[in-house]
Amino acid sequence: MYYKNYILILITLFMFSIFQKVSANYEKLFFDLSIKDINNETIDLNRYKGRTILLVNVASKCGFTKQYADLQTLFDNYKDRGFSVIAVPSNQFGNQEQGTNKEIKDFCETNFNITFPITDKVDVKGPNAHDIYQWANKNYGSSTIPKWNFHKILINKDGKIEDTFNSFINPTSKKIIKKIEKIL
Repeated sequence: MYYKNYILILITLFMFSIFQKVSANYEKLFFDLSIKDINNETIDLNRYKGRTILLVNVASKCGFTKQYADLQTLFDNYKDRGFSVIAVPSNQFGNQEQGTNKEIKDFCETNFNITFPITDKVDVKGPNAHDIYQWANKNYGSSTIPKWNFHKILINKDGKIEDTFNSFINPTSKKIIKKIEKIL
């Protein structure tokens, strides 16, 4: 019996060690990176230096697409306090973002009156993931790799990852708002 309990404890400790966050050296910060916007213009993320960012991979034909409205509400409520949302369209989950950049932009503006930045459609996981997502994985670990659309990465004013939130966590949830207010 003692031996079985000992093995169970060792297995449990091993599992927790696997899922811990990566200790980051941050050779680069979020603000050292760039990405193309929906109009194919380069966004130098240095312009967001000192702001808190919620980076969200999005899709127009997803069950979570209604979160666009909550992302806009969150942006409107906190933008004057140093907060921004950046939406990153991706077609890697269920083929739910097939549109061109123009179609994505029109959809977001028409249906949700989006005023926060939307980027070019990119890969957010795998070997062709955009540099931002590769940077996030390297510095914070696998919790930054989206498992589905509307996965969220919270980046603090120092350009480091503060936390991640899965697709099921609404942008206006107490959990996200509490974390944003803590780091603003």
